[in-house]
Amino acid sequence: MIRRIGALVGAAALALALAGCADQGTDATPTDLPTGTIGAAHLDDLALVVGDGDIRVEAWVDPFCPHCALFEDAAGDVLAELVDDGTITYAIHPMNFLDRSSETAYSSRAGSAMTCVAADEPDALLPMVAAVFENQPSDAAGLDDDALASLAADSGAPGAADCIAANTYVDWVQAVNDAALNGPIEGAEIERIEGTPTLLVDGAVYTGEFDADEVRAFITGG
Repeated sequence: MIRRIGALVGAAALALALAGCADQGTDATPTDLPTGTIGAAHLDDLALVVGDGDIRVEAWVDPFCPHCALFEDAAGDVLAELVDDGTITYAIHPMNFLDRSSETAYSSRAGSAMTCVAADEPDALLPMVAAVFENQPSDAAGLDDDALASLAADSGAPGAADCIAANTYVDWVQAVNDAALNGPIEGAEIERIEGTPTLLVDGAVYTGEFDADEVRAFITGG
């Protein structure tokens, strides 16, 4: 059972537009990247993956994106529930283009912290994602690494602290970002990711509101 931090705060009456937090393609990916699968970190697939359901749900998010925080508040619990009951396989792609708005490369560091948690304790991944967005900073400095490690511990992954302190996966997060913005997105009805949050269900783009019931219906078809 995946445990999540924080409560559902209600649906936001906002459209899930691709341009919620937007940027253009880049090409800054380092060549020496971690590979393989470690826990829920599917490094070769550029995704953090939980669940084993027949329906594949993918989300592209930037930890510093306020639209992503709104979406997590509205639909994160539903996605966790659908993981828990075996309905979906859920792949999260952490992006970092909003490092441009941070003094400390916060998107990269927070995305790396999520990946450290995924690798260390897969069941703690969705609680960590919820905690990162619930505690999304409003200042350009962002949370420091100790604060991110504290969120990880509270989420159930105290063993991720050293990985977080070392910023182990920041280059990998850059690779996720570049692949998303440049495309192509395999099996999707869109060529590339134009902004965050973007949610795909078996390749189809969700364009509805930040509403838990609407997200559930789009995923399950009912």
